[in-house]
Amino acid sequence: MLIEFHVLKNYPATNLNRDETGAPKTAFFSGQLRGRVSSQCVKRSWRKSQWFEDLDLGIRTRNLPSLVCEELEKRGVDEKYIEATKKKITGFGNKDAKENNDEITSQVIFFSKADIQAVADAVQETITECADLKAFEKISAKQWKEKLGKLPRPVNVDIALFGRMTTDDSFKDVEAAMQVAHAISTNTVNQEADFFTAVDDLNEIYGSDQGSAMMGDIDFNSNCYYQYASLDVDQLRENLLGNENEEEILKRVLPALVQAITFSNPTGKQNSFAGHVVPSLICIEKKEKKVPISYVNAFEKPIRKNYSEDSCKAMIGEMELFEKCYGKMVDERLWFAPKYDGVPENTTKVETLAELLDACIKWI
Repeated sequence: MLIEFHVLKNYPATNLNRDETGAPKTAFFSGQLRGRVSSQCVKRSWRKSQWFEDLDLGIRTRNLPSLVCEELEKRGVDEKYIEATKKKITGFGNKDAKENNDEITSQVIFFSKADIQAVADAVQETITECADLKAFEKISAKQWKEKLGKLPRPVNVDIALFGRMTTDDSFKDVEAAMQVAHAISTNTVNQEADFFTAVDDLNEIYGSDQGSAMMGDIDFNSNCYYQYASLDVDQLRENLLGNENEEEILKRVLPALVQAITFSNPTGKQNSFAGHVVPSLICIEKKEKKVPISYVNAFEKPIRKNYSEDSCKAMIGEMELFEKCYGKMVDERLWFAPKYDGVPENTTKVETLAELLDACIKWI
């Protein structure tokens, strides 16, 4: 089963996701410059949202040595062995197990909690096998890596959803159950810059300078973004194999995901712009045939005004054109658009987010 998400979010002046110059990211689409929010940024905003807090999440980090040493400390391992371990664990995250001078791995990796426990188990087992510290210091991470690569371990929800790719054979690659597109604006983008100054509150007391204490500028734009994502439920189920409460996790993932999509926003420059919005439209589709289809070509011709309403109309037109020309592939479609009354054919319209959650949870 495939579940697809089509979302429209209309933002005021914001800088949600910056490029290397500090300007909002952009992309050319159909020959027109559009606003863009990268899929990495979108996924992180979902994963770090409060609606994912109750799920069992992994840790994306280079600080594996510190995590393993903290676990060994909890287990009461002698401090001298812990100190010797930290340097050795830096050998994870690369093919040849070469240690780093810094106390971090050379590669950032998505670790499950089971991964961290497994590394700590391997280290602790080696400590008990070694006669003394001198013998332990001769051990390399390569020996642990060879052992860990043969041990199956369950992965956490976010790894199961968004996948994991690593060059370290100690941690298995995980095929993402979810594909997430870069969010693209339905309108052409007009990049603008906010020139600002800051005044020293104590100028009149301690100085004669009546000008600004500093000057600067921040780039921003205002866009209606189309967000598309697809969730392969069968792949998610396969990725979660080995978890004790697999069925319970599956029941909790979809509502958490829908609420994260609805309420979370990228954090870029939010203190300056406070661009916190909810969707103008959420359309969720269920397909037994796994043929993912984005409706982004509804916006090949940029929307010129009334971004939310006209974007909804354009998306309906794209849906209807697709079904007319290619046939019906959607088994069930849920439509939640508080500001828009037009409903496409073969659609169940819901009036509240609670109804939307109830309806899509039944699919799982």
